Parts: sequence; C-alpha cells; structure tokens
Amino acid sequence: MTRLFNDPKNFAQEFVDGFVRACPHYVRKVYGGIVRSTQSRAGKVAVISGGGGGHFPAFAGFVGQGFLDGAVTGNIFASPSASQVASVAKAADQGGGVLLGFMNYAGDVLHFGQAAERLRAEGIEVRTAVTTDDIASASDAERSKRRGIAGSMHVLRVASGAAEAGLNLDEVTRLFVHANESVRTFGVAFSGCTLPGAEGPLFTVPEQRIGVGLGIHGEPGIEEIDLATSDEVARLLVTRLVAEAPQGAGKRVVVQLNGLGSAKYEELYVTYGAVLNELQAAGLEVVEGEVGEFMTSLDMGGVSLTVMWLDDELELHYFSECDTVAYRRRLPLAEQLPADVEFSVEAPLIEVGAEGGEESRRLAGQIALLAAQVAEAMETAESHLGAIDAVAGDGDHGIGMVKGSAAAAKAARELAEQGGGALTVLVGAGDRWAEASGGASGALWGAALTAAGNVLGNDRGADLATQFEAVKAFVSAIERLGGASLGDKTMLDAQLAFASAFETGLQKGGSATEIWEEAARAAEDAATNTAQLEPKLGRARVLSQRSIGWPDPGAVSFGIIATTAAEAVRSGGNG
Repeated sequence: MTRLFNDPKNFAQEFVDGFVRACPHYVRKVYGGIVRSTQSRAGKVAVISGGGGGHFPAFAGFVGQGFLDGAVTGNIFASPSASQVASVAKAADQGGGVLLGFMNYAGDVLHFGQAAERLRAEGIEVRTAVTTDDIASASDAERSKRRGIAGSMHVLRVASGAAEAGLNLDEVTRLFVHANESVRTFGVAFSGCTLPGAEGPLFTVPEQRIGVGLGIHGEPGIEEIDLATSDEVARLLVTRLVAEAPQGAGKRVVVQLNGLGSAKYEELYVTYGAVLNELQAAGLEVVEGEVGEFMTSLDMGGVSLTVMWLDDELELHYFSECDTVAYRRRLPLAEQLPADVEFSVEAPLIEVGAEGGEESRRLAGQIALLAAQVAEAMETAESHLGAIDAVAGDGDHGIGMVKGSAAAAKAARELAEQGGGALTVLVGAGDRWAEASGGASGALWGAALTAAGNVLGNDRGADLATQFEAVKAFVSAIERLGGASLGDKTMLDAQLAFASAFETGLQKGGSATEIWEEAARAAEDAATNTAQLEPKLGRARVLSQRSIGWPDPGAVSFGIIATTAAEAVRSGGNG
C-alpha cells in the first residue's frame, strides 16, 4: 500500500518536484514533465516518452545522456495532456525533430497524437510511434492492439541510442518500430496495487493463486492459476514468450526480469536463475540479463519478463552508452546547461482575448454555474465511479472525472468573470479538463466541450435548436476521436441516446425543461443498459467477460452530468 503522501490528488506532481530536486545534475523541470539538465548536441533528434505516473523508474528515471531527452509525467495511471506533451517536446527539441514514443493506451494515443499536430503546426518535425510488447493483451493476429509495458524500455533504448549516434528522424523512428517488433513481455501478479489515499487495492488475488497476464495500470490478470514455485513461474513466462518469438528471429537475446513494485530483489534473482535455465534449454543465447525494477505499478506484487531478440543494429544501439538516474552505461557526464536557461513549469494562463456579446456572456455565466454543479456531482459519485471502473479497468475513472470537472469549473468561472463568451468559456474549460483528468476520457471531454463551444460562438445566445447543434457537435467529437460505435460499451452509448431523445423532444415542440429531462432520462437508461454489453474498446476489452453485469463508468458519469444539467435547466426556468 502507498502510505507516504499528502493530498492524494497532488501525489504525482509532488513526486516530480521531489525527483527534480534530488537529481538536479540529470533533470530539469518543465511544464508537463522533465528534460535533461545537460547540454545536448545541436541538430540531434529528441526522443520523448512518458505517460501516467506510478511506474518509476519509467519514464522519468530514464531521462539523461544517451537515453530519453524528456519525459512527460501524467497523473497516476492517467495519460498526460497534449499541452503537457508539447511543452516537454519543445523544451527538449534540438532542431533535429522529435520522436514521441509512447505505450499503446487510448489516452496516450489521443494526447500524444494531438500534441504531434500542435508541434507540426509550430514548424517542428515530429513522428509518433507506439510500443505493443504485452502478449497477454491481444492475440498475435491483433498485435496492433497490444499494450505497451516493460519492454517499452528496450524500444526506447534502441531509439535513443540511434538518436545519440546522429541518425536522422526517419531512421530513429524506423529503429523504434523495428525494436518494438523484436520485443515481447509477459507478466504475473500476486497482489494488486493501491492508489494513494484509496481504501484498498484495485484488485486482489486469492491466497495461493497467481494472476496471469497483468496490466501495469492496476488491471488484474486475464486468468488465475495456482501459486507456483519460482521455477514454475519462470517456465510459464519463458514458454509463453518463446512461443511468441518474432518470425525469423535469431538466438541472441536480451532478457529483463522486472519487479512490479513489491517483489523483493531476492525473489527476483531467485526467479532469474530459473529464467536463465529455461532460456538456455530453449536454445537461446542470453547476451545480457537485467534484474530489478524498471517499470513498476505502484506497490503491485508481481514480475514481468521481457525478451528482445537481437540483430546487429539493435545490439549496437541497445548497448550504447547512457547515463541517467535509474539506468547507466558508462559515459562521461556532459556539460551542464547554463544556469540562466529556464523552462516554464506552469500551465499557460487562459485569458479572455475579447469580450463576448451580451447574450453570449449571459450564457457563459450559466455554463460556469453548471460546471460548478457538475464538479460537485462528480465528487459525490467519485467512489461509485471508481468501483465500477475497477471491475475491468484501472479504477481511476472517478478520480479523473473529479479532477477534470473541478479544473473545468474553475476555468469556466474565471473566464466568465473576465467577460468571456460561451465559446471562450467552453474551450478554456475543455483544455483544463483534458489537462487535469488525463486518460482517454479527459481527452474526449476536452475535445467535445471545444466542439460544442465552436457551435455556440461568442456573439449570441442559444435557443433550443442551437443547443441541439451543440449537442450534436459534442457527441460527434466523441465519436470521431474515440473511434467507438453504438454498442461498444463506452460513454458514447449514453451520449447517442441523449442526443436522439433531445432531437425527438425538439421535433415534438417540447419545452426546454421537458427536452433536457427526457434526454437525461434516456442517457441514464442507456448507461444502465450498458451492463449487458461486452466492451469492444479500451482497457476493459481485455477483461470483457468480467465487465458483463456492470455498466460502463463513462456512460454512468455522463448520465449523472446530463441529469445535473437537466436539473439546472428546470431550476433556471429556461434553456
């Protein structure tokens, strides 16, 4: 259990602050994460990675000469926002372009992808690539859907070594992809992890049992087996990985036995001896074996095994020199950056550029009031939403919705007080929601609020027809960016029902109160009905059978928000 913390909501940020203060010769803080404190070569490709917190030493511990140029640090198990990714990338950019390499999770794909578009718009050449080494998360036929876990370190080592050697952005990206195709990881868990401030772990494993095929965001394994000896665990790990060897792979491999947070080093070394025996029996030549904690999951009990099949160029760059806080191959420490080089450590201020029209300002005030009510509703529902999400996910939906809605409410209030119109207030609220919440839902809510704001504009009010256009834009943004369809067991199921009922009420000529209340009821009913569906997307997809009988947390939270909005319309007596 994670015991040393202050306010759990600030845990991730306080970790970054303490880490930077402890390691000033290696890293400097920047808004969104950290970058090297040492001087890099001009024209070098910058390799950036990162994601949600809770995995140290990944990724912050790998920033330094010969390895990462920067790491983006999100909240615990939640992807960082696009603005945070872009901030770290710009701080690390040396003029040779930027490679954003990240693990294949929906939130990371959305946020890093959005950041790449921002960077390109600012004239920075950028590539994106994902790691997909977790063999338990999808079949070989669907390798593109696999998650990235501990093998991500090997992929980033190769790409970073190539960048340090002076290869251009296309070559560095090619080697990232090549390394990813050569790496496989598989893991087991003995106990779940506990989020800071939480009353219990995200999942439990019965006594004398092992969860097989765990996820690093607190997801339970895909199956359970009887507790085995270290020899038997090693045999299980090696057998599964060898069966997944890349086509045409050679015999030379790099092996890493990774502790997930609470496995003792003695246990790891005992197990590694058995792993080595199994690999040698399989005819593989272990060029190097690494044992320790490389990608953890807070205090999860368990281990993962990564195997990378080598060829000449992978071996060259993997074994290149590097010097970071958590991982070193001998390299003279580079010259420190000048003391007067400073990076912004705060999120950019959101300010009103121009006042909105009178009707739009009035509407903006109503939106700000509703945002505060939504934040209060999400805080009330936090535990319930987290419990639903923990059934087949990482249990952070309640936390994410509380953080996102609270940040959005604060931004909406400040912008409305400055005279901002509806567009300005919704765009600002959306940006802050995405930054504070992280994860896929944070990105989607941010984009959807922006889309709705674009319909409302800053120069007019909003009759029921305009409100419906904003609702359609909101839902379309979710549908377009999230890639979900009706019946996939996502928040979209409730949102499509809401939009459909809203349209029906509009066609019948209902009042604002009637339309909003009917639409909210439709959203809540649809959210309840998702309990019978099997998830097709996201983290819950891997554990789809476990989620049957439980509603989708995103759909439930949207239903609560829709009901809150309907109550606000009724109490306000207008739309």
